[in-house]
Amino acid sequence: MANVTSFYLSRVIGNKVYSEDKKVLGKLQDLIVDAKNIRPKVIAAKVKSGKNVQIVDFSFFIIYKEKGQYVIETRNLKPIDVQKEDTIMLVKHILDKQIVDMNGRKVVRVNDIRLAILSTGVYIIAVDIGLEGLLRRLGLAKPLKKVLKPLGKSIPSRLILWDDVEPLASPHSDLKLSTTYSKLSTLHPSDLADIIEELDKKTQAYVFSTLDEEKAADVLEELDVEAQRNVLESLPVEKAADLLEKMPADEVADILDEIKEERAEELLNEMEKEASEKVKELMDYPENTVGSIMTTDFIAFTTHFTVEQTIQELRRLKPDPDEIYYLYVIDNEERLCGVVSLRDLVISEPQTPLYEIMSRNVVYVKDMDNVNSLVEIISKYSLLAVPVVDDDKRLIGVVIINDIVYELLKVRKKLV
Repeated sequence: MANVTSFYLSRVIGNKVYSEDKKVLGKLQDLIVDAKNIRPKVIAAKVKSGKNVQIVDFSFFIIYKEKGQYVIETRNLKPIDVQKEDTIMLVKHILDKQIVDMNGRKVVRVNDIRLAILSTGVYIIAVDIGLEGLLRRLGLAKPLKKVLKPLGKSIPSRLILWDDVEPLASPHSDLKLSTTYSKLSTLHPSDLADIIEELDKKTQAYVFSTLDEEKAADVLEELDVEAQRNVLESLPVEKAADLLEKMPADEVADILDEIKEERAEELLNEMEKEASEKVKELMDYPENTVGSIMTTDFIAFTTHFTVEQTIQELRRLKPDPDEIYYLYVIDNEERLCGVVSLRDLVISEPQTPLYEIMSRNVVYVKDMDNVNSLVEIISKYSLLAVPVVDDDKRLIGVVIINDIVYELLKVRKKLV
């Protein structure tokens, strides 16, 4: 008998379970872990004996090697009541299932699971997502290693620590975790969007529904059109509308343009009137016009605002970074008068009015101008954002460089 310090799940699943006097008690079908801890501990085993299947206490089990084979032995096949919440069945919920590699920011398939035997119990330490995991389960890993060794070759091995993965539940799964997707919520919205895009439609909607509204709004902006459409059509109208209200109007307009007209109308009617009207105005602009890609979420100050008042207002508003590339100055009729850089704002005396430090030579575009005119302007003047005015020169929006680049990429995709 040889002591074992670690083992792969595939090496013990399906093996016979013996009593201390070597009587066969059944076959091991699954291991159940407590997922509340950072390092999940095996607390129960699913054992089949004839037609009888029972969940038993794993604390009575020992695993060792004899003649190169893993042996599972138990002092007592004691049934145990396991709560469904915060427990994971390794074969049922993890093996051959999709999980998220948090470091690689992608969805991967689990081919095997590595467990460690410590004095305090048996714990999951890693998942195997490599080719070796598959070959091991087919019984081909060892023979192939022997063939490859004289050639100086090896089988690719890919282990990911359990700390760096997030299990994925689906709408049809009975996997219930109180900290569902807590790791996913720490990812950047664009990384999380990439992960959601790799999932099937039902799991996409399920994972998305677990995010808080702020995170969900950020992620929705980053999803590709197909995933956006799927998520919005799967969510209840009230929840989808609440989500859209937290997003910039131009982003909402882009999204609603891509979904069914009936659903878009339904969502607009459910949204608050002010937010809905902003979106409708943008959706009314013809395609390829500046107005169709501008954002109406911008910050402008009147000419008589002082430097101190402006800074205090910025502190109160806490604007997103792309809203303060430039500070636009307007008159009482909301006509564009000038622009102030953050540098000039910071170095000026507190009581200085904005009209004294603003640049009056403002480059702008009109809402009905063609989008192509923006490309020439941003390249010629090295601008990060361009103000948009109507025929009366009233400031009605801003186009930021990100939206211009996105629009150009859309046009390019259509041409390919």
